[in-house]
Amino acid sequence: MPPLVYIILPHVSYRVIIELLQFLVTVQAVVIKFIKRYIMIICETNRLRIRHFSNEDSEFIVQLLNEPSFIAGIGDKKVRTSEDAIKYLNDGPIATYKQFGFGLYLVELKETGEPLGMCGLLKRENLEDADLGYSFLKQHWSMGYAKEAAQAVLVNANQDFTLSRVIAITKVDNLRSSGLLEKLGFSFEGMIEMYGDNNKLFGINF
Repeated sequence: MPPLVYIILPHVSYRVIIELLQFLVTVQAVVIKFIKRYIMIICETNRLRIRHFSNEDSEFIVQLLNEPSFIAGIGDKKVRTSEDAIKYLNDGPIATYKQFGFGLYLVELKETGEPLGMCGLLKRENLEDADLGYSFLKQHWSMGYAKEAAQAVLVNANQDFTLSRVIAITKVDNLRSSGLLEKLGFSFEGMIEMYGDNNKLFGINF
């Protein structure tokens, strides 16, 4: 019995048929990647796209988590390699997507896809409310990206996850972060001890 492709395309050489099949496989891979990427989108703003992290973001995570500002303001997560970053992502943000539906998200420029930082919600075992977390590469500071991303995340928290309250925790000397929280509508509620340090506790009700 002659091959099916030969019955359909009797006048086309096998080489052309093979090339056609290879092309279709490539197109399929691109389409799957496109669909997967856009299913992961949480929300968009005028300038930003906010989406789930994936293992493909490991190199960016290594860069972000080793920024001096990240280590000083949040802590040293000991993420030095892509393997460390993949473990961090799967034990942290990706795990919380599965458990709570939300987590820390990657923030990227909508126009170019360039990663800028991360912003999202954390759910800590010792705290009743989800808390807002964010960090951006220093070269992207003072451009309004953190505020724009945080506003979108808070709207998503209220509308999609029906959260009526979100908190935020900052180090005492992180005046930049405290100022951003106040611009977002958070109120200072007192001090809270976490990881051996006294921190500022902010809250916002919807």
